[in-house]
Amino acid sequence: MFDPTIIIAVAALIGLAITATALLVGWRGWLALKERELAEGRSEPERGSTIGAARIEISDLKERIRKLEAIASGVEL
Repeated sequence: MFDPTIIIAVAALIGLAITATALLVGWRGWLALKERELAEGRSEPERGSTIGAARIEISDLKERIRKLEAIASGVEL
Protein backbone atom coordinates (compact mmCIF):
# COMPACT_ATOMS: atom_id res chain seq x y z
CA MET A 1 0.00 0.00 0.00
CA PHE A 2 2.49 2.65 1.14
CA ASP A 3 6.08 2.61 0.09
CA PRO A 4 8.49 2.53 3.11
CA THR A 5 10.33 5.51 1.67
CA ILE A 6 7.17 7.63 1.82
CA ILE A 7 6.52 6.59 5.42
CA ILE A 8 10.09 7.51 6.41
CA ALA A 9 9.83 10.86 4.59
CA VAL A 10 6.52 11.71 6.29
CA ALA A 11 7.91 10.72 9.69
CA ALA A 12 11.00 12.87 9.08
CA LEU A 13 8.84 15.85 8.11
CA ILE A 14 6.69 15.44 11.21
CA GLY A 15 9.80 15.21 13.38
CA LEU A 16 11.24 18.31 11.73
CA ALA A 17 8.00 20.22 12.30
CA ILE A 18 7.93 19.23 15.98
CA THR A 19 11.58 20.23 16.44
CA ALA A 20 11.08 23.56 14.67
CA THR A 21 8.03 24.32 16.80
CA ALA A 22 9.87 23.53 20.02
CA LEU A 23 12.81 25.72 18.99
CA LEU A 24 10.48 28.57 18.09
CA VAL A 25 8.73 28.38 21.46
CA GLY A 26 12.09 28.35 23.22
CA TRP A 27 13.33 31.32 21.18
CA ARG A 28 10.22 33.34 21.99
CA GLY A 29 10.60 32.53 25.66
CA TRP A 30 14.24 33.59 25.63
CA LEU A 31 13.32 36.86 23.91
CA ALA A 32 10.62 37.52 26.50
CA LEU A 33 13.13 36.88 29.29
CA LYS A 34 15.63 39.33 27.77
CA GLU A 35 12.91 41.95 27.31
CA ARG A 36 11.99 41.63 30.99
CA GLU A 37 15.65 41.93 32.00
CA LEU A 38 16.07 45.06 29.90
CA ALA A 39 12.85 46.58 31.26
CA GLU A 40 13.96 45.95 34.84
CA GLY A 41 17.38 47.42 34.15
CA ARG A 42 15.96 50.65 32.77
CA SER A 43 13.40 51.25 35.49
CA GLU A 44 15.78 50.81 38.43
CA PRO A 45 18.60 53.20 39.28
CA GLU A 46 22.10 51.81 39.29
CA ARG A 47 22.60 49.52 42.24
CA GLY A 48 25.20 50.32 44.86
CA SER A 49 26.14 46.69 45.37
CA THR A 50 27.59 46.39 41.87
CA ILE A 51 29.55 49.60 42.32
CA GLY A 52 30.88 48.39 45.65
CA ALA A 53 31.87 45.05 44.16
CA ALA A 54 33.71 46.81 41.35
CA ARG A 55 35.59 48.96 43.86
CA ILE A 56 36.62 45.90 45.85
CA GLU A 57 37.81 44.18 42.69
CA ILE A 58 39.83 47.24 41.65
CA SER A 59 41.34 47.39 45.12
CA ASP A 60 42.33 43.73 44.90
CA LEU A 61 43.91 44.28 41.49
CA LYS A 62 45.90 47.26 42.78
CA GLU A 63 47.19 45.18 45.69
CA ARG A 64 48.26 42.42 43.31
CA ILE A 65 50.09 44.97 41.16
CA ARG A 66 51.91 46.30 44.24
CA LYS A 67 52.98 42.78 45.16
CA LEU A 68 54.17 42.00 41.65
CA GLU A 69 56.12 45.27 41.48
CA ALA A 70 57.73 44.44 44.83
CA ILE A 71 58.69 40.97 43.58
CA ALA A 72 60.08 42.47 40.35
CA SER A 73 62.22 44.96 42.26
CA GLY A 74 63.49 42.26 44.62
CA VAL A 75 61.83 43.56 47.79
CA GLU A 76 60.39 40.99 50.20
CA LEU A 77 56.99 41.67 51.68
